[in-house]
Amino acid sequence: MAKKSRKNSAGTPATTALTAAGTPFTLHSYTHDPAAPSYGEEAAQALGVEPGRVFKTLIASVDDRLTVAIVPVSASLDLKALAAAVGGKRATMADPASAERTTGYVRGGISPLGQRKRLPTALDASADGYETVCVSAGRRGLEVELSPTDLAALTEAVVAPIARHEG
Repeated sequence: MAKKSRKNSAGTPATTALTAAGTPFTLHSYTHDPAAPSYGEEAAQALGVEPGRVFKTLIASVDDRLTVAIVPVSASLDLKALAAAVGGKRATMADPASAERTTGYVRGGISPLGQRKRLPTALDASADGYETVCVSAGRRGLEVELSPTDLAALTEAVVAPIARHEG
């Protein structure tokens, strides 16, 4: 995979935040297919990366407070585990319109980085098993690759087992 220089950061709030923080990252772009059934699986396939290394950004409501959950595209979010990880009691998936409005991103392109408002964030512990992970760079068809340690630091994430891994 060819690295793009940070100067050519595609100008999303996520890449702007990474550049401002001086965090090393690699930007990957691919042609998004609007008919793709899963944004995350599409990204993994387009990048030639195992799905466990590509993470999706989900917005949930924990005790009526919007919360970011970052989980592998090959897994599903465990809402009870998310609530526990951020010190809450009950979690539900957030309304998509509310998630878009609060983060400043569109569904399928929500990045955990550079959101309009800093939200409590949890990163699935499986990320620690990889040298780098990929997350949305803030637009469908654009992924950013960075270390899970940098991702957790930049989002002030709690790292916890919040995903339900299939199989």
